Amino acid sequence: MPAAGAVLAVAGDGPEAAVPTAQGLQQALAPALADRSLGTVTLAVADAAGGQLLYGSDENTPVTPASTTKLATSVAALSLIPADTRLTTRVVRGTDPGSITLVGGGDPTLTALPADQVQVGGRPVDADTAPASLEELARQTATALKAAGTTTVRLGYDLSLYPDSTQQRKPDNENLALVVPLMVDEAKVDPKSKDEAPLRVADPAGAAATAFATMLAAQGVTVEGRARPATSPAAADAPVLGKVDSPTVARLVERLLTTSDNQLAEAIARQVALAGHQPAGYEGAATAVVKELGRLGVPMTGVVLNDGSGLNTDNRIPPAVLVRILALASSDQHPALRPVLTGLPVAGFTGTLAKRYGSGSGAADAAGLIRAKTGSLSGVNTLAGTVVDADGRLLAFAVMTRTTAPADTARAAMDRIAARLASCGCH
Repeated sequence: MPAAGAVLAVAGDGPEAAVPTAQGLQQALAPALADRSLGTVTLAVADAAGGQLLYGSDENTPVTPASTTKLATSVAALSLIPADTRLTTRVVRGTDPGSITLVGGGDPTLTALPADQVQVGGRPVDADTAPASLEELARQTATALKAAGTTTVRLGYDLSLYPDSTQQRKPDNENLALVVPLMVDEAKVDPKSKDEAPLRVADPAGAAATAFATMLAAQGVTVEGRARPATSPAAADAPVLGKVDSPTVARLVERLLTTSDNQLAEAIARQVALAGHQPAGYEGAATAVVKELGRLGVPMTGVVLNDGSGLNTDNRIPPAVLVRILALASSDQHPALRPVLTGLPVAGFTGTLAKRYGSGSGAADAAGLIRAKTGSLSGVNTLAGTVVDADGRLLAFAVMTRTTAPADTARAAMDRIAARLASCGCH
């Protein structure tokens, strides 16, 4: 099987290969589309090089996208925000003597774990992907405080970056904590959890502040009482005692697509809102994403967004829009969007596709040839990504289903559709 990196390398020859025809695609996909476990299915296939729609079935019908919503969030983020942007968590002196403030910068990947225990998607991190360390922030802060002769402080935390931290409306499940600009380890109860739907803490900011106070104590600085929310935003010119930076936005986008983490997706959506001059809440984020995609030329007819992660069951995106988004990320005219492609899980290898496309699936031959974002809600399963066909042409596809069949059965049927695209030239 090819290594994960082979997908983009092969795709480099795509524009030289023949383009599949509608008739060829219809003939190749018909047997896989006849699988009754798919229920109601909508489909779009496009040439990734130019975005030309090659084949579809109800491709302009708006349907529930589930986590393929994250494709829209990611493209808008990379278009609006410089890819090398980092999210900074700071500690500053408070306005009252003896007080300090932990200022949330919107980085949900800030970790409370020791460096040797940090993984992303079950894999060790490197210099580019390693998250910011709360322990390092405590070390910097304690050093600065002790240098000034201070060993006892009161701790507040500033959440003013997001004025709207209301809970998600109409979520399909509870795999999402309050979206606040301060948390550690994506608000997971178990920071080492590899579950796609991990339990989340009830008070992400409070939990982060409590962990920080404990780490300060380990560095010789005592926090009096409990950490409390700040009553006003930290002053812009407040002396900085310590700061740590997240990986770049490009790396964060790759991470959210590979792991499909809802908490990270909503954090990036709020960065889109801020960059798009919208309030940093669910509504502002959705408005900013829709506006930016429209500015990029994506046809937004029928698109309804209520969040950045895809948990909201009222979201609607047609398959034709998803393949257009993927084509933008593939385009030579938009190199800044390339992390959308590199962040997509690789069939049989990484992220939410690591356990799919295996032996006996009927799609094993396509392992390594497909990168795709998965989506799953109650009765809804979606798959949208890129595939290299037998002629070396890079195609974008979206398969979206609503069915009463078991989720694993429906997902396997969708995988076989994508595998058909990988095995034919479809002329």
